[in-house]
Amino acid sequence: MLAILDTHALIWYLYDDPRLSKNARDMLEKTASSNDHVACSALTLVEVLYLQEKERIPAGTFDRLLEALETKNSLLVVAPVTVAVVIAMRNIPRTEVPDLPDRVIAAQPCI
Repeated sequence: MLAILDTHALIWYLYDDPRLSKNARDMLEKTASSNDHVACSALTLVEVLYLQEKERIPAGTFDRLLEALETKNSLLVVAPVTVAVVIAMRNIPRTEVPDLPDRVIAAQPCI
């Protein structure tokens, strides 16, 4: 696994949104061509559902994400939020990453 996507990058990937940076798009294409995976945090699934319920992202985004995860040979895999992830959050200063979901996501590659 080469990377973990934050929530907005994942949503932009799902919708082929031009806000997804060229670097991120290139990384995703390279990962897909090498039959590797890109992770999304289990917390991202929670956040997508929450944002959809608040109508801050398109209706159906959560189902689109689930479908992408369940597709055979999917590029995406779910990274669980474990005790080790919570402990790794200690290494990410809240002053640098104040948003809780972003801190969890940032901690996941640290384990």
